[in-house]
Amino acid sequence: MKKIAIFGAGGFGREVKTIIDKINEVRPKTYDFIGFFDDGVEKGKIVNGFPVIGGINELNQVEEQLSIVISIGDPKIKLIILKKITSKKIDFPIIIHPNASISNDEVELGEGTIICENTIITCNIKIGSFVILNLSCTVGHDTVIDDLCAFMPSVNISGEVHIEEGVYVGTGAKIINLLEIGKNTIVGAGAVVSKSLPANCTAVGIPAKPIKFHE
Repeated sequence: MKKIAIFGAGGFGREVKTIIDKINEVRPKTYDFIGFFDDGVEKGKIVNGFPVIGGINELNQVEEQLSIVISIGDPKIKLIILKKITSKKIDFPIIIHPNASISNDEVELGEGTIICENTIITCNIKIGSFVILNLSCTVGHDTVIDDLCAFMPSVNISGEVHIEEGVYVGTGAKIINLLEIGKNTIVGAGAVVSKSLPANCTAVGIPAKPIKFHE
């Protein structure tokens, strides 16, 4: 049984804890959950029955091998956290809810990726590291999703889409097939992406159009 903890004691972190519970129900003794790490929450606070063990400093001082799930939605914040984790005793498992549907046909998932309940991933798909696919997302054939992307609930991604690193897609957005979304772009909730989007923009609406650019 692997010891595991979550970095991020907020709402999504608590939801990820329920995924770990479900994994243990289906495959008993897979994980021994020990608590949360979070620099923004007082050390020792109890969150849903488990302690906040500390922040980055405490995490880097662990003496035994520990699996960590980084449950932070914002790709930029997640990258900052990853760069601060230096301990060689930390590993980043792929966390998949037992009720997610993932094809066995040429699907690749990178380390630290989280797949939530009722998400569907079809075939010939490559998903990078530290990606979040929240509740009830769908990913169509021949899609490539690069590292650190985050998709909120009920995002639909059609086939043959390329989504570059650090993209954040809001709840209920839809991405039409054969498109590309550039690095670090934000897609607003409910948007319909019917044309490719450049990097470093925020796009909203039906059809989705950039309304501003950022670094």
